Amino acid sequence: MNGARRAPLSSRSLHSSPVHMASSIVLFGPPGAGKGTQAGNIVEMTGKPQVSTGDMLRAALAAGTSLGVEAKGFMEAGQLVPDSIIIGLIEERLKEADAENGVLFDGFPRTIAQAEALSQIAEVSVVIAIEVPDGRIVERICGRYTCGACAAVYHDTFNPTANPGVCDQCGHAEMKRRADDNEDTVRTRLSAYHTQTAPLADWYRQRDIFVAVNGDQDIAKVGSEIAAVL
Repeated sequence: MNGARRAPLSSRSLHSSPVHMASSIVLFGPPGAGKGTQAGNIVEMTGKPQVSTGDMLRAALAAGTSLGVEAKGFMEAGQLVPDSIIIGLIEERLKEADAENGVLFDGFPRTIAQAEALSQIAEVSVVIAIEVPDGRIVERICGRYTCGACAAVYHDTFNPTANPGVCDQCGHAEMKRRADDNEDTVRTRLSAYHTQTAPLADWYRQRDIFVAVNGDQDIAKVGSEIAAVL
């Protein structure tokens, strides 16, 4: 597909039938909400492949597709990749055989404009939001650390090493924390998330397909609530 020949999003009817009629799922939640774990569970439960726009962009760039070439131009200029290209990548992804029965959209859409564009090419049956209080997110993210040798993951509160500073898996004594796993950075990311997703959540609520799940509980209980929704 040549992205340059696609009609601009603004010229498409927002009420036209989606190109891909199979039922898809949208999953979103703040950083540290456990979205990755639950996405894996949803894929296992439904058989729908997980679709990440970041993964699609990287694949298109590596393959040198026409949309990948378009995206590369914007990225090299330090600009955001336009929604029209992202939607084009999704449109191509939905034509693949494993997407026949719909997909799980992970972290997309992020804005109402993207949701409107997505509604023109895919049928979304349910939007699941994993909700966790900001204070708990800060605690989860800022407490993370990993082994510098084997990359085993630990947490100050939820999964500390048996011997402080020593990896339980390999015995290495050098633990690392990500530079951006600090409270100021995490709260900035959360603020941006809420600014983007609050209007989007309302948009989907008006369509009666939005479901909020309590992510501030045991992982298995979060999974059970999502399974009940599905």
